[in-house]
Amino acid sequence: MTKKLNIDKKKLSRLLFLMKKIRLSEETIANRYSEWKMRCPTHLCTGQEAVCAALGLALRTDDFMVSTHRAHGHYLGKGGDLNKMIAEIYGKVTGCSRGKGGSMHLIDQGVGFMGSTAIVGGTIPIGVGLGLSIKYHETDQVSTVCLGDGATEEGVFYESLNFASLKQLPVLFICENNFYSVYSPLRVRQPEGRKIYKMVEAIGVPSDYGDGNDAIDIYKKISNAIASIRKEGGPRFFEFFTYRWREHCGPNYDNDLGYRTETEFHFWKKKDPIKNLESQILDQGILDTHDIQLMENTIQKEINEAFDYAEKSPFPEEEETYKHLYKS
Repeated sequence: MTKKLNIDKKKLSRLLFLMKKIRLSEETIANRYSEWKMRCPTHLCTGQEAVCAALGLALRTDDFMVSTHRAHGHYLGKGGDLNKMIAEIYGKVTGCSRGKGGSMHLIDQGVGFMGSTAIVGGTIPIGVGLGLSIKYHETDQVSTVCLGDGATEEGVFYESLNFASLKQLPVLFICENNFYSVYSPLRVRQPEGRKIYKMVEAIGVPSDYGDGNDAIDIYKKISNAIASIRKEGGPRFFEFFTYRWREHCGPNYDNDLGYRTETEFHFWKKKDPIKNLESQILDQGILDTHDIQLMENTIQKEINEAFDYAEKSPFPEEEETYKHLYKS
């Protein structure tokens, strides 16, 4: 007997759409990177789409989000402009950071995506500060901080959690634990047996964990947490276990380097979050294979148009160097 999904059909379709949009965008970047027109480092999130999409679906447009160096999925999940993202990776003036930031420095304030950074842990206090602004203005928004397991080893992580707990700020912390910081596995970075979400719980922040490949479960957990934050205030923390398929930085696969095995890689690839959700949707009769093909065609058309937009956009003029700078 097929298990009922208990989520609105439109939301399920939208969830699958977002995941496929993220996957196809990342894979197109990977396929075209060798053209040498994208000259900034890129940290792709292929394999990690479920958290990005579920989070974007659960949040409102006026909610805030900050992200990491691996930000494409969070940006697109939150509703960021794909044309501007690809143009930014091309270094064009029409990019979301006017061609100055590249892949790791994305922003779209129109949808509440308040920025990403190359500095590990760098946006954590920014997200907490946004939470403080929400409390000050007495709105029911939520500030979301996306981070990886490596960021939990930064001092600012603990300081931010402590402040958010002390001031009971409306901040949702989302840790995507993909087990590696560049090429270093958890076992050489953190004590054996440590559970990140348990450590955070001890600081005073209600915490939970989940399968980062189960998009429906992620969406339900996050939606419930957001509802609680809006009603009761205070921070929440989730640790979702996931896995990046491609190399830490770049468009290729790097299993040949020896820091992870082919067996491990294929174990996680079989847990493909998109195939899992697609199978459930097909089993429930919510969409059929024709619907999914149309969905993929629509997404690929949008991606092709975004690359065309980036190709045709101009590079910044020399005077752009001195614009939009912070001056003390």
